[in-house]
Amino acid sequence: MKAIDLVHHLATIDTYKRYGRVKQVVGIMIESKGPTCSIGDICYIYPKSGSGKKKILGEVVGFKDENVYIMPFTTVSDIAPGWLVESTEKPLDIKVGDALIGNVLDSMGKPLDGSLLPDNLRSWPTERKPPNPLHRPPITKPLEVGVRSIDGLLTIGKGQRIGIFAGSGVGKSTLLGMIARNTKADLNVIALIGERGREVREFIEHDLGPEGLKRSIVVAATSDQPALMRIKGAYTATAIAEYYRDKGLDVMLMMDSITRIAMAQREVGLATGEPPATKGYTPSVFSMLPILLERTGTNANGSITAIYTVLVDGDDFNEPIADTVRGILDGHIVLDRNLANKGQYPAINILKSISRLMNSLVTREHFDAANRFRDLLNTYEQSEDLINIGAYKKGSSKEIDEAIEYYPKIISYLKQRTDEKISMEESITLLNQIFAGDYQ
Repeated sequence: MKAIDLVHHLATIDTYKRYGRVKQVVGIMIESKGPTCSIGDICYIYPKSGSGKKKILGEVVGFKDENVYIMPFTTVSDIAPGWLVESTEKPLDIKVGDALIGNVLDSMGKPLDGSLLPDNLRSWPTERKPPNPLHRPPITKPLEVGVRSIDGLLTIGKGQRIGIFAGSGVGKSTLLGMIARNTKADLNVIALIGERGREVREFIEHDLGPEGLKRSIVVAATSDQPALMRIKGAYTATAIAEYYRDKGLDVMLMMDSITRIAMAQREVGLATGEPPATKGYTPSVFSMLPILLERTGTNANGSITAIYTVLVDGDDFNEPIADTVRGILDGHIVLDRNLANKGQYPAINILKSISRLMNSLVTREHFDAANRFRDLLNTYEQSEDLINIGAYKKGSSKEIDEAIEYYPKIISYLKQRTDEKISMEESITLLNQIFAGDYQ
């Protein structure tokens, strides 16, 4: 740098450090007088000297006149009036690198067990724009997930985004664990958002297992943590997946659940004064969802295949979040409580599920076999009551007779043990064998 340029640069540097002060805390929101900052900036809130308390991290979420609204990443119970507020003037960054693989992280990207990350990691922003639509390569290659009913009947492509819709206790976490262990993706990034504390370890040890953890990065934000931490957990997991996509990998991002992220955003929106709109959800919820979900998919380097679980209250699949997410994603898998009660696992309702890209991913023979499978299953279910009470007479309908003949094979195909590993090629072969008469 030339001497004259250096002098000019030094002359433009602001040598003052400006602070704000905490005025009040209302609910989960901190209101301070200053400092100068922008929405999304990270702030440090410093306790009064001699108090022995630690500084608190927060994020700017709103303004009113000269007052700044800050949402903390921890509880607000330790904060007192007059504490200093310092703005970093930048959003949250995390550390990324291959050392994260096999680790369980918190929403800030730090190991949940309290250990330290190595020094050779690079900084990476948690909030990034979705890829330019014109820079997204088309999705043309299928991705094996190791679940027969999905690979055979709801084929997913590399870079596709799909939702698993279900009520509580129908098997979402178990299905995610199965996919994480069996998928042919290069790496899994798993976000557990709003889970009960005990469920995190249970998922890692029982559903994911050592085999799945070796090729996964888990981000956990439990239900007892502040709303901002739950939201940041989703952004951190997505940012980690983006880092590996930019390195050229095919990443599997699994997020459980998008509903709890929406609930956390509703908490933030209501605290900042947003009006409740559809069933109590604030407008920022419905603007946040497409921004977050559109960050996944393909780019020029690699792909992020994303699976989001949607927790539907009272098994109402048309509630606002489920309806919004279904319109954004490239397909949906519906888990049915009635099927789970009958002992069918995974409890996927094939007739209510769809992969919007399957037609462009599979051969014509495979697509026709999957369609015939659906037709037979639909015919049987339409006539099930008549069949069960003995009111249907054989020979009355050729279609129903055929459906009754194939029904045991269809149900056998849909069932799969959690420890059963099967390739996509085997899934397709078994599907074709159903109609060739060779299925056992």
